[in-house]
Amino acid sequence: MIKRFRMDLKKYWRYSIYSARSQLKSEVANSYLNWLWWILEPFCFMLIYAFIFGEVFNAKEPYFPIFIFVGNTMWIFFSKTMNQSVRLVKQNKSIVSKVYLPKYILLVTKVMVNAFKMAVSAMIIVGMLIFYRVPVTWNVLYAIPLAVTLILVCFGLGCYLMHYGVFIEDLTNIVSIVLRLLLYLTGIFWDIMKRLPAPYNMYVCRLNPIAFLISSMRDCVIYGQTPHRKLMLIWFLIGCLISALGIRKIYKNENSYVKVI
Repeated sequence: MIKRFRMDLKKYWRYSIYSARSQLKSEVANSYLNWLWWILEPFCFMLIYAFIFGEVFNAKEPYFPIFIFVGNTMWIFFSKTMNQSVRLVKQNKSIVSKVYLPKYILLVTKVMVNAFKMAVSAMIIVGMLIFYRVPVTWNVLYAIPLAVTLILVCFGLGCYLMHYGVFIEDLTNIVSIVLRLLLYLTGIFWDIMKRLPAPYNMYVCRLNPIAFLISSMRDCVIYGQTPHRKLMLIWFLIGCLISALGIRKIYKNENSYVKVI
C-alpha cells in the first residue's frame, strides 16, 4: 500500500497543485477585492471576536487579538476541511465517474487550498506580533511541527469522512453539529486551562487534538513557551496512523463509490 500511495501521489501531484490553484482563482474571480479577501475575511472575524469576547465578556488573556487570531486560523482550517470532506466524492461525480483518480487526491487538493489560506493568516499573525511588540523566542519554531501535525490529523479524519460521506447522506448534518460542539470545547475564544475546572481542563486539552494544538501554538508563538513535546509527538504519530488507515480504507472501497453516487 505504501508503494502504491507513493506512486499515485507522485503521479497526481501536479494535478492536485493545478486543481488547488484553479479553486483559489475561482473563489475570487468575480470579486472586486480579489485575493485581498483572504486577508480581510479572517482579520474581520478576529476584530469581531476580539470585541465581543474581549470587551463584552471581558477576556483577560494577554495579547488577546493575537490569541483569538491564532485560534481562529487553526479552527477554520480544521472545520473547513472536515465539512468539505463529507461530500467531496459526490461533488466531484463528473470526475470520479469518468476517469480513475485516487479519491484521496481530491482531499489533498482541499487540504492544499485550506493550507494556503492558513499560511496567509500566518503572515498576518507575524505582522500582529511585530505591531504588538510581542517578545519572540526560539520556541516559535515549534509552530512548524504543530502545523504539520494539524494537517496530518485533518487529512486522516477527512479520509474517513470522505469515505462514509458517500454512503451516509445525513453525515453532513451530523458533522455540523459535532463541529459546533467542538467549537466551544476547543478554546477558540478563551484559555481552556484557565476557564474549565480541573481535572476536566486537562482531559479536554489532551484528548481533543485541535484544542491541544491551538493551545500549544499560542504558547510557543505568543508566550514563548515550550509546548508539551511528548504529547505533540503522540498526536503526530496518531495523525500518521489515521492517515495511513484512512488511505487504506479508500483504496479498498473506492471502486464502490461510483456505483453509489
